Amino acid sequence: MVTETNRRAEPASCRASMAGPISAHPVAAVTGGLGGIGGGIVVALTQRGFDVVVCDRSIDPAAAESLEARAAPDTRLSFVSGDLAKEKDHHRFVDAMFNAFGRIDCLVNNAGVPVMSRGDLLDVSVESYDLNFAVNTRGAFFPTQAVCRRMLTAGGEFPESARSVVFTSSSNAAIAAPERGEYAMSKAAVAMMAKLYAVRLAPHGIAVYEVRPGLIRTPMTGVAQARFDKLLADGFTPINRWGTPEDVGRAVATMAAGDLPFTTGAAIQVDGGMHIHQY
Repeated sequence: MVTETNRRAEPASCRASMAGPISAHPVAAVTGGLGGIGGGIVVALTQRGFDVVVCDRSIDPAAAESLEARAAPDTRLSFVSGDLAKEKDHHRFVDAMFNAFGRIDCLVNNAGVPVMSRGDLLDVSVESYDLNFAVNTRGAFFPTQAVCRRMLTAGGEFPESARSVVFTSSSNAAIAAPERGEYAMSKAAVAMMAKLYAVRLAPHGIAVYEVRPGLIRTPMTGVAQARFDKLLADGFTPINRWGTPEDVGRAVATMAAGDLPFTTGAAIQVDGGMHIHQY
């Protein structure tokens, strides 16, 4: 479903499947974009003038309507459903992204899953391990591959940093968390993925970034809220508060808008300084 500028449109449960007119605005696609950090990224991108393809495993109409209400009024949203864990669905998924507005200028690989249960590293199940790598790692690598192939065949001249790819990893890409080891390992792989794509795409003027959220208040972190509230009470991070999806969104929108010239492969830590080693 592509919403009209006045936000009065067909139900949000529809998929974008038919090619529409090429957008006059820059276009971003955000996986896992319906809620949490993804929702913050979508809203921030619309505030920078992007039309946005919101991609998620399923499209809940109420969540889509809520996101539309928060988006900048002069931009459009399109909603596309697909399961990144199923590689056979990637082709259809990427086709739908491009069909929504006729182009993709920025791909934000934000979709991710947590561990099935926190616990001893010696008890990690194959099922939880495979799910984390299927969605968090493989589900970012191959759709990026497909989107970038199309970016490289697009006509026209593009100035440096006019197009970009952003990977959402995690502070756990660098900070060991044995109680969710399979998640941490999958995100460490994403961190290297961003560097590899940065090198491959730089000659074509496509910038690649990694954003590393720290302690962000979302449904995913809700299961450990009491623990982190206590840590914050004891001075957990230099900027000692919960982060918000909006904090991450503003960082991603800055990257997507080309406001970081002469940079690629950089990891932006949106974590209140949690990554800083202190003695």
